[in-house]
Amino acid sequence: MKYANISFSNKVSILIVLTILATVGVFMAGAIPESGVYHDFADKRPLWGIPHFFNVVSNLPFIITGIVGLIMVGRSSAPGPVPSIYAVLFAGVLLTGLGSAWYHIAPDNNTLVYDRIPMTIVFMSLLSATLSEFVNPRLGGLLLGPLVITGVTSVWWWHYTELQGAGDLRLYILVQYYPMLLIPLILWLFPSAGSRRGGQQLAGVVIWYFIAKACDIFDRFIYAFTGFVSGHTLKHLAAAVATLYLVRLFQFKHFSYDAV
Repeated sequence: MKYANISFSNKVSILIVLTILATVGVFMAGAIPESGVYHDFADKRPLWGIPHFFNVVSNLPFIITGIVGLIMVGRSSAPGPVPSIYAVLFAGVLLTGLGSAWYHIAPDNNTLVYDRIPMTIVFMSLLSATLSEFVNPRLGGLLLGPLVITGVTSVWWWHYTELQGAGDLRLYILVQYYPMLLIPLILWLFPSAGSRRGGQQLAGVVIWYFIAKACDIFDRFIYAFTGFVSGHTLKHLAAAVATLYLVRLFQFKHFSYDAV
């Protein structure tokens, strides 16, 4: 069956059912604690008095992208809830750069909270923006608050359970990965001629996100192979490229150069 033959209500039902199944599937698994070696990154070199220098400064592109995005939102005349959604999104990108830099100066579970909370804001507001752009303009705005609250709660719950000696990452895992799987499905189910360029930008976000995750997985291998740059540092840079696609998405769909 081609997506063109599926009614709008059935398409929405597919998204709802898959979300329920994904949530149930994740929580059917046992509690998932944080790995004991999570904070043991390959590159620990200090430079100019900054511990773990390259993992810290590689967050600078997030800060720059977040600022550029917020400036564009401020200069845009986009209607409806779109500016608010993107303002939260780019604020999340900016805070991700600051929070991740803070975390990498002294990596532990406590500082990791400041890294993960902004990232969940990005994940959830990105999903909200996708729903608004491709499904229904009002839907993303209505879901923005609940989605962001869910993201922040996932980090709070993980940290709380870690302090109780029984860490549980399940909700955070759902918040981090599910949007990146759901977004391609949304692009497939809700295509339109006018949204093709926007879809290309979102596809770029998803592709570079998974490149970033691959770099992180091979953190030590990449560092041993290059002798200079670690996989985790490259993860930051690849993820920053993904955020550039977010800027391009907003630029193509909503930015008016007459507002400059």
